[in-house]
Amino acid sequence: MSSLKRSTSTAVIIAALAGSAAIATATPAAAASYHCKTSTKSIDDPSYSGPWADNWDFTVRICAKRSGSTVYSYANISWDGPVYADADDTSIFDDAYFKLQIKKSQAGTDPVKKQANFGGIEAKLEHSGSDANYNGSYTTGTISYKIGSTKGLGDGELKLDWNNDGAGVRTYPFTASPTV
Repeated sequence: MSSLKRSTSTAVIIAALAGSAAIATATPAAAASYHCKTSTKSIDDPSYSGPWADNWDFTVRICAKRSGSTVYSYANISWDGPVYADADDTSIFDDAYFKLQIKKSQAGTDPVKKQANFGGIEAKLEHSGSDANYNGSYTTGTISYKIGSTKGLGDGELKLDWNNDGAGVRTYPFTASPTV
């Protein structure tokens, strides 16, 4: 083999190895970050009609992200509740939970593809400071759904069954996450 061919062959092999090394040492793409939307709602306690303030001011942040063909979603709920007569009153609600959903984004109504109810919020809502001021926060678990190439989003609603109001579970929707 001539020295010209040998040096050309060597150069090709070195270039190929360098390209392989560059591919092998390339860092994976950074994990996708969550896209969130925050909304607020002031909710009156319908079971109380006395002279004292009784509104609960909720702030809900619903987040979603995509990783490949899977959409993930979670929600963070915080509230500034009223001051009641009793601290840690477990009789404020007959039931309370946050319904978290993953929806397929499309024209018209977005269909629910997966949902989960997070009931751990009831104990947090009924827990107060020693001054009987009902403030707190709760973060749901994360749900996921393999949605393929279709766009998806996270959505959610607070479900509250106020004790002694006679109305059963009331639904309080919040703003959905951006589409991912």
